[in-house]
Amino acid sequence: MDSFSVILVILLVLAVVALFKMMRIVPQKQAWIVERLGKYSQTLGAGLHLLVPFLDRVAYKRNLKEVALDVPPQQCVTRDNITVEIDGVLYLQVIDPVRASYGIDNYLFACTQLAQTTLRSEVGKLDLDRTFEERTQVNAAICSEVDKASDPWGVKITRYEIKTITPPPSVLDAMEKQMRAEREKRAAIAESEGDRQSKINRADGEKQQAVALSEGEKQRRINEAEGKAKEILLVAQATAEGIKTIAQAIAETPGGTEAMNLKLAEQYIGEFGKLAKTANTMILPTDLANVAGFIQAAASVVKPVLHQPEK
Repeated sequence: MDSFSVILVILLVLAVVALFKMMRIVPQKQAWIVERLGKYSQTLGAGLHLLVPFLDRVAYKRNLKEVALDVPPQQCVTRDNITVEIDGVLYLQVIDPVRASYGIDNYLFACTQLAQTTLRSEVGKLDLDRTFEERTQVNAAICSEVDKASDPWGVKITRYEIKTITPPPSVLDAMEKQMRAEREKRAAIAESEGDRQSKINRADGEKQQAVALSEGEKQRRINEAEGKAKEILLVAQATAEGIKTIAQAIAETPGGTEAMNLKLAEQYIGEFGKLAKTANTMILPTDLANVAGFIQAAASVVKPVLHQPEK
């Protein structure tokens, strides 16, 4: 092979290398930082780009997607001096790839360490019980503090979540006993409330039953009284009607008064006859003229009734 052919091959190889160095395809949601002769030149977005061979180079490749970063477990001391182990998850996203490349050496490590130190600080402000209750407040405080600190790095902290809080075994045993006692207390209260309500219900039922019985007895007596009153009234009215009818018959019938006197005399004598049959001793009037006097007295009582005008 002559020298011309060798030079041609070398030039061809250099052209291929130069073409390879010039062409860069950046994927979606990535940003590449280009340096020219060791100095920042430009930021390449998604797509095809051409660089100056041997002068430009891709120094950093930054992912613009939101990243979930696991924060390792660490020991934290609460305000009541209880040591608990807490781990979490930190969500972040690169907003400015230039500052993320030149503002800090490793923003992932820095954000993780900052989240851990802030978590220890926030947990130290709370008692153990409040640590479990106020996870949301702790998460928000850590997210706010880390976001402010990472702003110069071009990183946005979207959220922080505590995964687990693990107290010491002794504390876990005490918490379990406390929860068991609380459950037993609630069960006893519920049972007593049920018994109390049951007694109230029974007493209320007995009260209503007594009221109903008394009302029924009252109504029964009222009905009986009304029935007796009506019966007496009806008997009185019937008696009055009978007397009225008899009186009218005596007054309107010729010889009625004499017949009435005769009837009274017969009844008078008949009653004396009954006394003779039922008793050993018989009482007789001293003067039989008393019979006529009795009849005359009875007639004097009946006479006003006979002459009473009709209403």
